[in-house]
Amino acid sequence: MIEVLVVDDDIRVTQINAAYVSRVPGFRVAAQAHSAAAALAAIECVDLILLDHYMPDRNGLSVVRELRRLGHRTDVIMVTAARDVATVQEAMRHGALQYLVKPFTYAGLRTKLEAYAALHQTLEGGGEAEQGDVDRLFGALWAAGEPGLPKGHSPTTAELVRQALRGADGPLSAQEIAESAGMSRQTAQRYLKLLERTGRVRLTLRYGETGRPEHRYTWATGS
Repeated sequence: MIEVLVVDDDIRVTQINAAYVSRVPGFRVAAQAHSAAAALAAIECVDLILLDHYMPDRNGLSVVRELRRLGHRTDVIMVTAARDVATVQEAMRHGALQYLVKPFTYAGLRTKLEAYAALHQTLEGGGEAEQGDVDRLFGALWAAGEPGLPKGHSPTTAELVRQALRGADGPLSAQEIAESAGMSRQTAQRYLKLLERTGRVRLTLRYGETGRPEHRYTWATGS
């Protein structure tokens, strides 16, 4: 069984998330916590933390940093309403394996947990890995929410584009998305074209007084 620590400052949300986890075969809720201090005190003997970002004493990213400073290798999936790209990038840099934005459904969480279980089982096997194995390991969790990426496309980059669009108040240009996600305009355009073809992104045109219309992008509702 994969032992899970569920952390959220809202007691009711913690209970709901714990109930979701308990429904996924192979997972067991080892403990629940409602603050960063309580989370840090409960990390022994758990494999995975479902970690909220907004908490009363310190935020989730500081908890991840403290875990790594103390030498804990416990895996982390951020489960939070924080959707700004800077927070997503910081979570990635400090080793969060996945980032699930609230509100989400049981099916959404189950998909992430099942992908994590497959990764956990593969890593437990040890041994050596070829390049294809390494690519699958690094892409497994991110690809869980973005299936079918063609060869040469990074699930992590696709996720950054998705977060930039979902966190926006309205349609964005490729340049605005590139600046928000910290990538080149050419890279943003390449991923936007892919996501638009697969129905995850909607393209609209904004016409000015002269010249070509500007392409504007929004994340498709429900994607």
